[in-house]
Amino acid sequence: MNTIHMPDAQHNLHYTSPATKWSEALPLGNGMLGALVWGDGRPLTLSLDRADLWDLRPAPEFHSPEYTYARMVEWHRAGRHDDLIRLYEAPYNRPAPTRIPAGRIHLTFPAGAGFASAALSLRDAVAGVQLSNGATVRVFMHATDPVGLIRVEGVVPEVSLVAPAFGGAVGEAAAGGRTGDLAQLGYPAPEQTAGPTWRAFIQQGAEGFRFAVYVAWRDAGGAWEAAWSIASSFEGDDPPAIARARVNAALEAGFDVKFSSHAAWWRAYWAQSAVQLPNPIIERQWYLEQYKFGAASRRGAPPITLQGPWTADDGSLPPWKGDYHHDLNTQLSYWPCYSGNRLEEGLSYLDWLWETRPACFDWTRRFFGLPGLNVPMTADLNNNQIGGWRQYTHSPTTAAWLAQHFYLHWKYSADPDFLRQRAYPYLRDASVFIEAISAQRDAQGYRTLPLSASPEINDNRPSAWFDTLTNYDLALMRWLLGATAELAAEVGLAGEAAHWRGVLGELPDFARGEDGRLLVTRDYPLPESHRHLSHLMAIHPLGLIDWEDGAAAQQTIRASLDELERVGTSLWCGYSFAWLASQAARARDGDKAEKALEIFATAFTLRNSFHCNGDQSGRGYSQFTYDPFTLEGNFAAAAGVQEMLLQSHRGVIRLFPAVPDAWRDVSFTTLRAEGAFLVSAQRAGGRVTWVEVVAERGGVCRLAAPFGGEADAIREVTLQLQPGERRVLRAG
Repeated sequence: MNTIHMPDAQHNLHYTSPATKWSEALPLGNGMLGALVWGDGRPLTLSLDRADLWDLRPAPEFHSPEYTYARMVEWHRAGRHDDLIRLYEAPYNRPAPTRIPAGRIHLTFPAGAGFASAALSLRDAVAGVQLSNGATVRVFMHATDPVGLIRVEGVVPEVSLVAPAFGGAVGEAAAGGRTGDLAQLGYPAPEQTAGPTWRAFIQQGAEGFRFAVYVAWRDAGGAWEAAWSIASSFEGDDPPAIARARVNAALEAGFDVKFSSHAAWWRAYWAQSAVQLPNPIIERQWYLEQYKFGAASRRGAPPITLQGPWTADDGSLPPWKGDYHHDLNTQLSYWPCYSGNRLEEGLSYLDWLWETRPACFDWTRRFFGLPGLNVPMTADLNNNQIGGWRQYTHSPTTAAWLAQHFYLHWKYSADPDFLRQRAYPYLRDASVFIEAISAQRDAQGYRTLPLSASPEINDNRPSAWFDTLTNYDLALMRWLLGATAELAAEVGLAGEAAHWRGVLGELPDFARGEDGRLLVTRDYPLPESHRHLSHLMAIHPLGLIDWEDGAAAQQTIRASLDELERVGTSLWCGYSFAWLASQAARARDGDKAEKALEIFATAFTLRNSFHCNGDQSGRGYSQFTYDPFTLEGNFAAAAGVQEMLLQSHRGVIRLFPAVPDAWRDVSFTTLRAEGAFLVSAQRAGGRVTWVEVVAERGGVCRLAAPFGGEADAIREVTLQLQPGERRVLRAG
């Protein structure tokens, strides 16, 4: 009954023509190291990456005495917009700080061994290339070890190692016509070394940072095998020696031995959850997203940036510097880990947010002059502010949204140690800041903010700031204070719980239109099509306005989604459609969710499944047609599928709450519900036939009418389960 359905051939990537650029390559990764396999064999290219390769030069403006929130408010009210741009936005236009690539391995094959086909096997995370002379290439990034391996049979390639295009003066790079060239970073040329069976280089970066790449090969009983690794100075004083030792150990063990442990990790990963959907496009996309999530996020490695471990390899700085954007991108990237039963991988994000708190506390004190915790919206590897559009990079509510991920981990894991040691402290510190910054009152006597915004309404124009609380800021403030009170009570701090409930009671209600729809702010409806569904945060992901709350809430949800249809999608990005799927699922609208996910998969992904921001279909879903890729849309799409299949955010498990009527036969295995319950279920002929619940920690499990229709929605099954207990319920 709980058989795991592994990804099959129909879920894989299959190429009959070679990928001619890095962004359409076959992606491999293990959280820390990444590789992109592309090209036609003359050469076959492996674009290399390592997650901690950063130029971390700070922006001096952000350490100057005039860099304060009070001055930002003052200059905005005085109309000093040029000064605002100079101090708060312009630093982002410098080349650094930024993510940086690691270089390339080129495998060049003889003229008679051209490209025939390529594939990425999701089941075991192997990129395979078939050459026209019958020779084969297999490449994998080891699942847990910081090393990649290659096996070639039928031909021996020539190997070259190419360092990124660093070096040169900034003026020379600018004269080349592309202001985003890596050469702007001004690094010296790499120190390159080579031997008969190896190549290496060490690259000096900024402020003492260095990294090294080493690749070596050998004959292995008629096959050709190679291994490579990347080491940085964050690991030790001698990156070349570290990389070389890893490679030599891998070659000594051999491709087959290393592959065995690699494949075992991926088998265990795929055993965590599975889906079977009647829509093959959406099912395939879900498996592709789960694969990329496993390749991009691992505990012990930095969390997913805009492009994860697949930094741009075209001689330019990565799109948007490949940084951490906390106004949507990092949050959406980790949505699927909770109900998708991938909490361990999700801890990469939470560990990093926790470990970088000192930098964020320091920024909060220096910039806002207030106690508590806030987080800059655009950040480097150490979660330091790097600038950008001022209204969002300096938002007062960024930490509130990040805090939800601590809350979600607690709700889905039911781990009391995590609750006491991390979840409640993080939420409490964020609430201390929100209480302090919202001390002033509006004309009605409610708490408010000096300035409020709603990403990315009005972009970075002065009108992007509002004098009244936006529904975006208000939703995050209301959610945070309510959740902090909930967790305070959970850990036995009744006085603190009462305090936070009191602060929550001093906030206004949401701004709504006459039809109940959520506005951007008071008397300001959504003016046009808009890519960021920021004004609908109260519906999803925060769940403050929920379908189960009754007719008024349902009217607000319906009217808000109807408005999105009226203004259209002409200014949407791919992630907008992925997010819409979850919004629609919370509205119990499976048809709308399915349509949004199909559009995402067919119009806003590249051939390797990477989400690109613009419409690639030519069908006019969006005026944006550009193709820079970012990963948050991919992972939001996976979360949208899971919202269709299982919801538990109100403490009651709902099976298939938002599947289309046409989905007569659909099932899932070990999705995770709040309370640490692992749930498997099957719907056959349009009716739920069985459900299995495994209680990881025990407790009361509530199932809403598991076998009933809408007429039976008030019925509920309550199970009292012991830790590890499994219970199976069958229809009639």
